Amino acid sequence: MATRHDTAAPPAKEGGAAPGRPAAAAVPEADRRRRARLSRRWQRDMRWSPYAFVSPFFLLFLAFGLFPLIYTGWASLHTVELTAPTDMEWAGLRNYTRIFDDDFFWNAARNTLTIGIISTVPQLLMAMGLAHILNYKLRASTFYRVVMLAPYATSIAAASLVFVLLFGRDYGMINWALDFVGVDAIDWQNDKWPSQLAVSSIIIWRWTGYNALIYLAAMQAIPQDLYESAALDGANRWQQFFHVTLPSLRPTILFTVVVSTIGASQVFGEPLLFDANKGASGGAEHQFQTLGLYLYEQGWVNQHLGRASAIAWTMFLILIVIGIVNYVISRRLRASS
Repeated sequence: MATRHDTAAPPAKEGGAAPGRPAAAAVPEADRRRRARLSRRWQRDMRWSPYAFVSPFFLLFLAFGLFPLIYTGWASLHTVELTAPTDMEWAGLRNYTRIFDDDFFWNAARNTLTIGIISTVPQLLMAMGLAHILNYKLRASTFYRVVMLAPYATSIAAASLVFVLLFGRDYGMINWALDFVGVDAIDWQNDKWPSQLAVSSIIIWRWTGYNALIYLAAMQAIPQDLYESAALDGANRWQQFFHVTLPSLRPTILFTVVVSTIGASQVFGEPLLFDANKGASGGAEHQFQTLGLYLYEQGWVNQHLGRASAIAWTMFLILIVIGIVNYVISRRLRASS
């Protein structure tokens, strides 16, 4: 009987390839250096490209945001005129004390407050109502949304000039309608409260649709299960609105209130173009002059850049206070929810 003798494979020569495996091609040194260079470039790209993408914003913010803010703060501590903006004389806090002693500043602050209240409260209430209506399934709902956003896209100058014609004393359509129902003509541009109502109406017309779309987006994010549960409990449409919709919209309502308040404190274009004298005085008796108009009058009409800078920083501090109040209220709302 023949026996099978297993013979071991001869050992591979030193430096040779293992038997049964193809010889690995040696990587050239130049190719290895090229791959290492590409790897380092890729790592640098992954590390630094995000900063390069966001750098344009920060460069523009530094050039047109932070630098003007710091320079305005520095100018507010000096006496400087528009005719010689590089000639500065140290004044300390004198510009601030002068504007706080100025009756026109407090008049502008009161006008800003009243116009802000008159324009913000009806605006947000109307926006809430329009959003609630559009939240239902309506035909041509997209058309209605575009129509509501159209006033926001309209130029302030164009809107203000149209409202000047509407509120004209002798030939305005508003006085014509009032006369039709037996009300005497109102001098909308020269009386205090009518002029503030007219300016507020421009703001309401421009921003109601914008806020309505914000409310509508928030309403559409409310789960339908909440409405179905309320309906099963016997709640009607109004009860669902007050007990489901409004509590769910508290963060959005707070956001729109803060944004509208900030916008009201910076009202400028509407009262400037509504003035019959086309000046920055806000009417013959400063009856609708806002803080924005008062700043413009001091800086570019009276040419007191130092005083105008102090007004700008005062408005900036007011906005900071509004932001702090918003932060405190939002924290309390989150804690209570």
